[in-house]
Amino acid sequence: MSAHIPVTGFTAIAALLRERLGVLVRGSLGWFDRQIGRRRATRFGALAIVYAVDLAAAFWLAYDLRWDFAVPVPFVDQRVQLLAIVVMCKLILLHSFGQFRSMLSYFSIADFSGVVLAMSAASAFMLALWCFAAPGASPPRGVILMDFVLSVVLVSTFRLFLRVVRTWSTSGRVRPGLDERRIAIVGAGDVGEALAKDLLARQGGGLRPVLFLDDDPAKIGRSIHGLPVHGPISALLEIAPNVQLHELVVAMPSAGPKLIREIVELGRRVGLGTQIVPSATQLASGQVKVDRTRPVAIEDLLGRDEVELDSAGIDRLLRDRVVLVTGAGGSIGSELCRQILAREPRRLLMVEQTEIALFEIENELAATPAGKRIAPLIADITDLNSMRAIFMKHRPEIVFHAAAHKHVPLMERQPGEAIKNNTFGTAQLARLASEYEVDRFVLISTDKAINPTSVMGCSKRLAEKALQARQHSPGNRTRFLAVRFGNVLGSSGSVIPTFRRQIAQGGPVTVTHAEMTRYFMTIPEAVGLVLQTGTLGAGGEIFILDMGKPVKIIDMARQMIELSGFKPDIDIEVRITGLRPGEKLYEELRHTDETHETTEHPRIYRLKASPGAVAEADDGWLAALRVVADSGMSGEIKGAMKRLVPEYTPYEE
Repeated sequence: MSAHIPVTGFTAIAALLRERLGVLVRGSLGWFDRQIGRRRATRFGALAIVYAVDLAAAFWLAYDLRWDFAVPVPFVDQRVQLLAIVVMCKLILLHSFGQFRSMLSYFSIADFSGVVLAMSAASAFMLALWCFAAPGASPPRGVILMDFVLSVVLVSTFRLFLRVVRTWSTSGRVRPGLDERRIAIVGAGDVGEALAKDLLARQGGGLRPVLFLDDDPAKIGRSIHGLPVHGPISALLEIAPNVQLHELVVAMPSAGPKLIREIVELGRRVGLGTQIVPSATQLASGQVKVDRTRPVAIEDLLGRDEVELDSAGIDRLLRDRVVLVTGAGGSIGSELCRQILAREPRRLLMVEQTEIALFEIENELAATPAGKRIAPLIADITDLNSMRAIFMKHRPEIVFHAAAHKHVPLMERQPGEAIKNNTFGTAQLARLASEYEVDRFVLISTDKAINPTSVMGCSKRLAEKALQARQHSPGNRTRFLAVRFGNVLGSSGSVIPTFRRQIAQGGPVTVTHAEMTRYFMTIPEAVGLVLQTGTLGAGGEIFILDMGKPVKIIDMARQMIELSGFKPDIDIEVRITGLRPGEKLYEELRHTDETHETTEHPRIYRLKASPGAVAEADDGWLAALRVVADSGMSGEIKGAMKRLVPEYTPYEE
């Protein structure tokens, strides 16, 4: 009876042989590359032998092809006489074009270009000899042409063969403990092609591209790296039941939130999770590689189209200037530091009270090419002596004031601390800026300062009043500006990190009210517009950023649960807890005594207040408020704030 081995047995044996052979090939290639890389002479000698064989074969075969393998006697002698000279010249040219420095088992377009250029130079030299030298000093023109083609083909084929062997040997079975996921790449553009190429070159890594999806009719029906391009993207509903897929990967870094929401919804309808490649900015800067996909986050769904900035105007504002950022370790402050440093200031002063936060942003920026321009400074903005020493020593020309207490419930319980940091700290910083003749001072305010119902919002409104008062003080030359905007996606203490933590803990996800809405924008967008605002103001203005449409918090909570792979109110509960002290159901855009004015930028508006709304250029009201704040009595503090901000509606216990 003959032995019968099932198909699965053959597959297992083939996989084992492939793995063993792969180990042998990888080891051999690595050993050879290490050996020829130890000494320059050894390197040249080893590669010269390999290349010389290819080049000699090309030159010899060129004569045979020219005369159909019946080379006349005179040219037989010429071939023998010129062979060593031609091969030596070509080896020298290959060396000069870097082909003796490259790793043998890696072959790219750059290497192929080097081979073509080297062989072109050799052929051009032989052709020049044919034109100007004595007869017989150079091969015939037909031989020169065939020799060029054959030399390029043989050398490139040898290198390409080694690359194929290396790729084949490093692919194969999925690593133990790693499940292979079959993916559909959404977007058949340059990024999608690069992603597919990288994943196909590293088969066995856990991701296996199966097909592309794209809306471009010119691409539908074609293939990229052997993978078919289907379309439009909505065709996924018809394709998914017939193709085994585990996940979608969105390979369109510039895709807007609307399109990403549609793709996520399509994936959800066919039971597929959705990943996304890094942003175009991250790819361009080299921060991440194209194959470093990540799950789609709520920021991708709520973000907006990229804002266009007047880069030239911002450059003129910041380049070669000394710029100071307070709250440099916070969400807004750290992004301010990143974007400012990219504009080449003469010095970037990073003021932060929290040591760990400053340490992290310092390490990040110190590793950049402009890292030597930063000056991390531990200081409390309410400490007059410390801040005066900084202004006296460094003489900042531009100040972005982002330091603040911003947590609404916490500040509601400690109104004195909110006023000390947000109001008195801002007023003191503005006085120093005016004293040391800072050119521009930009306060990061909040939409909660509009008809405030919280201590935090009212303390920010008082900071705005202090800024406007300083603008009108005698002898002031500083332009004081304030910028209001709503919540930023993912900032510390915001609702999104809270929801993520609650989902990770299995719920419940808590929402204070089913009808609560908020405005959201991304941190980079908000900071970019803040920098743009610094170029617009003449002094004393309050600007508001276009926040788009408000988002219902409960809808955001449900979307985040779904993106995490769970079902709202089934796998994870969404619980309504009731409004917290000082919270509003919705945020407003302006006071009753303010009107909008357009500016040079379509997403920035100027708020024009009535004359009576601007505080007097007098610090008397600040001194009186300080006395009350020092008492620590919440009721009296809120009462004093109410007298200064009549539209404030304090929360009563």
